[in-house]
Amino acid sequence: MDFVFGLPRDSRRKTGIVVFVDRFSKMVHLAAVAAEVTSIQTTRLFVDMVFKHHCMPNDFVSDRDPRFTALFTLLGTRFSMSTADHPQTDGQTEHINRVLVGLLKSYAQSLHN
Repeated sequence: MDFVFGLPRDSRRKTGIVVFVDRFSKMVHLAAVAAEVTSIQTTRLFVDMVFKHHCMPNDFVSDRDPRFTALFTLLGTRFSMSTADHPQTDGQTEHINRVLVGLLKSYAQSLHN
């Protein structure tokens, strides 16, 4: 799980994307979010996009974003945090983030040409 921020504002004033990746199936769930997204909003997105379709995963890996730590406190679960020096701990999500940003940049460039 991760956030990608710094994107151009959409029609609903959202400038970020929350990324959920199932490490087993490689399924990716994305949702546009505002820069000031809260842990409760993130929890709702997780429940609506992941839990509702796949049940509660056995293992979670995320960075140390307080919105994620609060999410798992709210859900009553435990998770693994990637370390600051080893972001590759959550390598699948980091890969998705790079691909997503590349696709969005290409799309934005094509609109300007």
